[in-house]
Amino acid sequence: MKLSDFDFELPEELIALRPARPRPASRLLVAQGAQVQDAHVRDLPRFLNPDDILVFNDTRVIPARLFGERRRESRDGSGVAQVEVTLIERKGDAVWHALARPAKRLREGDRLHFQDGLTAEIGAKRDEGAVSLRFNRDGPALDAAIAAAGVMPLPPYIASRRPADAQDAEDYQTIFARHPGAVAAPTAALHFDADLMAALEHAGILSARLTLHVGAGTFQPVKTEEIVNHRMHGERGRITADAARAINTAREAGGRVIAAGTTALRLLESAADEDGRIAPWQGKTDIFITPGYRFRAIDGLMTNFHLPRSTLFMLVSALMGLDRMKALYAHAIAQRYRFYSYGDSSLLLPG
Repeated sequence: MKLSDFDFELPEELIALRPARPRPASRLLVAQGAQVQDAHVRDLPRFLNPDDILVFNDTRVIPARLFGERRRESRDGSGVAQVEVTLIERKGDAVWHALARPAKRLREGDRLHFQDGLTAEIGAKRDEGAVSLRFNRDGPALDAAIAAAGVMPLPPYIASRRPADAQDAEDYQTIFARHPGAVAAPTAALHFDADLMAALEHAGILSARLTLHVGAGTFQPVKTEEIVNHRMHGERGRITADAARAINTAREAGGRVIAAGTTALRLLESAADEDGRIAPWQGKTDIFITPGYRFRAIDGLMTNFHLPRSTLFMLVSALMGLDRMKALYAHAIAQRYRFYSYGDSSLLLPG
């Protein structure tokens, strides 16, 4: 299939810059088989069955954007340049891979200075602004320094229209966040709060947690017209034995496995055998799900509305069918649903 197959027109004013409050007040488009209903996330318990299991990603977003200076010796002051880096993946106690802007001002051996004495030396430079950073702190001390110096890494379509602020530290973190390591939020789970979880439990709906540290590759545009030539960035994940057991038990009892977000779905599909049984799992996944893929692990997906021509729109098209997804998105646009990370949600049940 071609990249252009996954294009659609989205009015810019439908891109959400702030989330709904309270979180479950977001709208919910429910697509079950051929049926479509307009609802709200707070209505979720009435669209699920007792013994269904919702699977959440409990990764925690780190404040991965750092602003600092590159400093070199110079007589005229030209040795100082403002630099922004976004941490991508930890490679050691003191080493991170990152994206740097403007990368053309940097060379190997340059030292970057951030707040409170935190510094990093540029190691290898790669394509498209990718660099290796070796910090002057390591382990928990580096984690604490990044937490103090960094800001939330809002997606480009939000960050280009407003800066991150203190409210984003709460808004861009799910209530399930436990394990630091993500540089983007598992946004479907942003719609849940304690009251909604209590209502789901009261309705007999189960839940489980897994961990996939979402990388910046989730925002990487597809640049190849033939989508089969696109390569996903690997992301680290883990499914515990307890979580695998809970998911398998729910399915054996007749419950449906509903992934709360594409990150949870991708990890479940990475860990599933041919019969859909989940095993404990740990490692990296670069699974790329496009139309024609046979789903093994999940029966449904709760997810936000995605960018045109994106790998995530390809994923939901694999689940529901491309023509069906285009019709659902046309409905969402006509009904003024809010799109992307802080936007509204959908419940996709292929039936």
